[in-house]
Amino acid sequence: MSRPEKVNILMVDDQPSKLLTYEVMLADLGENLIKAHSGKDALEILLKTDVAVVLMDVSMPELDGFELAEIIRQHPRFQRTAIIFVSAIHLTDGDRLKGYQRGAVDYISVPVIPEVLRAKVSVFAELHRKSKQTEALNAELRYLSNRLIAAQDQERRRIARDLHDGLGQELAAAKMMIDGLLTQETVAVKNETAMQASLLIDGAIQQIRTLSHLLHPPLLDEVGLHSALQWYLDGLTARSQIQTFLNVQPSEFPRLGSELETAIFRIVQEALTNVFRHSGAQKGWVSVIHKDGKVEIAVRDDGKGLDDKIGEMRNGRAGVGIVGMRGRAKELGGEFRVVNAQPGTLVEVMIPCSPS
Repeated sequence: MSRPEKVNILMVDDQPSKLLTYEVMLADLGENLIKAHSGKDALEILLKTDVAVVLMDVSMPELDGFELAEIIRQHPRFQRTAIIFVSAIHLTDGDRLKGYQRGAVDYISVPVIPEVLRAKVSVFAELHRKSKQTEALNAELRYLSNRLIAAQDQERRRIARDLHDGLGQELAAAKMMIDGLLTQETVAVKNETAMQASLLIDGAIQQIRTLSHLLHPPLLDEVGLHSALQWYLDGLTARSQIQTFLNVQPSEFPRLGSELETAIFRIVQEALTNVFRHSGAQKGWVSVIHKDGKVEIAVRDDGKGLDDKIGEMRNGRAGVGIVGMRGRAKELGGEFRVVNAQPGTLVEVMIPCSPS
């Protein structure tokens, strides 16, 4: 399990010895400790750095702790920054009230008990970390939502184009032939026209069946994941000339829950769609293995690979397909990884499960 990202803790005091003491007390937290020797230094650091907790002395020359806290709270970025006062002089109830009125979350008197200080700072550091994680998740959700809407619009356009250019044209031609039967005199010509119209209608029916099955293959419900995947890979090979190989273990693959089977099928479908659209690959390999209470899915190709920034989901570079696959895996408590396979790309997904 990866270590949580460190947060910044700003310690403000005009006495270097006190800053050193705070540094020793808080070292075990493993966070980034930043020292400022005056209120002015602290403000300069705050404007350049994301700070989780400000630990400051009340009594400082030029700009004391109360004044510094008031300035900090006036800035929109620091409305929620935790400020903890430390004082050996200003210890009356009035001093504490003044501190809280200026936005302090705590007021500690000297001598400072190291365990208490660590506990207080740790709580606010963790709250800040969770807040940042929530912001990142919300941003990712907004990004994914926008990309999904765009993908849905693109898919609707594709289906509309397929219906118009393929199915619509064949049905229109068949209708023209059938209408023409009324004006034709010889039986032979009528039979030939009827046969051609019948072939066009058969082609239209096949297109409808293909579109329907791609939207949701009936084999997935009727027979199971293994057969549905084999049907999809056979169709992809026929349409794209990409040679595909399927490895499913055990050979008598158990039925899983409907939601899980659909998620696995969609992950494989999306991964192979990316292979077809972007990789320039000649071959693709799909592996689905059920063992030890989990399903391991791997999709690999021999194409050109992918940009590292896309694989690491950085800078908004990941396409909706990769984001969608990762989202499906996370929803089911699984893990997702996409890396360069040299050659090609490898998508790996692990999802905990049990037979239905």
